[in-house]
Amino acid sequence: MLRDTLKEEIEHLSESQLRRVADYITLVKLQTQHTSQNEPLWQCATSAQRVQNFRAWVEQLPKTGLSLPDEAFNRESIY
Repeated sequence: MLRDTLKEEIEHLSESQLRRVADYITLVKLQTQHTSQNEPLWQCATSAQRVQNFRAWVEQLPKTGLSLPDEAFNRESIY
């Protein structure tokens, strides 16, 4: 039942939403694979899988729109 409902929902998603879903699915697969192998993800995943894992992680971060002030990026303000 859940599978059919998900298939229907997927039909209505845009391309960018489908990419996010694909990234999430990859993340779930990697996490499942990682826990069954008891190896760190960086050791057992390919570079493409690590990229997808990182992108999926970034996508779930909150999007506040806040940034550091320009002075924070100025090298002189560090010293």
